[in-house]
Amino acid sequence: MNAILEKLYAKYPELQEANAEQIEQAYQMLRDCFRNGRKLLVCGNGGSAADAEHIVGELMKGFLKQRPVPDSFREKLSEVDGESAAYISRHLQGALPAISLVGHTALSTAYANDAAPDLAFAQQVYGYGKPGDVLLGISTSGNSPNVLHALRVAKAIGMGTIGLTGRSGGRMNALCDTSIRVPYDMTPDIQERHLPIYHALCILIEEEFFTS
Repeated sequence: MNAILEKLYAKYPELQEANAEQIEQAYQMLRDCFRNGRKLLVCGNGGSAADAEHIVGELMKGFLKQRPVPDSFREKLSEVDGESAAYISRHLQGALPAISLVGHTALSTAYANDAAPDLAFAQQVYGYGKPGDVLLGISTSGNSPNVLHALRVAKAIGMGTIGLTGRSGGRMNALCDTSIRVPYDMTPDIQERHLPIYHALCILIEEEFFTS
């Protein structure tokens, strides 16, 4: 077993029995998404909204590894502006394209006011999503209407869908290509396990795409 997953399951042994297959499936989906030049969209409510932002933060910049930009890009920066190229290229970091759908306040509030509050995530999926992209929906109950609507739109577009949820999985199960169902029922217990799961996934993905 991969050392990253060994560490996860050593700390949270209940996750290995309940979720090992689904975590592997989620990793493969994310790997293939980024390998094919596609992007990840993430959504959730409350604490899960914070998790959505957290996941994007780990993917869009260096997490545990340095992610220097390639020499070919440094050369292009030099052609644009030789004076600032060294500074920019020294601080830019390799990124895996990921967008949190929870932070666009003007869009979300305008759409909620003008159209339908429970479709604010779905509207963004419709606008951003392309076939081959992946939507990660986070809901401890698996029944959050706005997350479910976003997953429905993603499926219609031809996106991959991943659920991060609790024991039952709720209605999310039928809409996800893979659903990671933490074997707990209380929201704090579920969210406590969501974080190490998505940290492990982000580390695995970083290991896949960044070697130094």
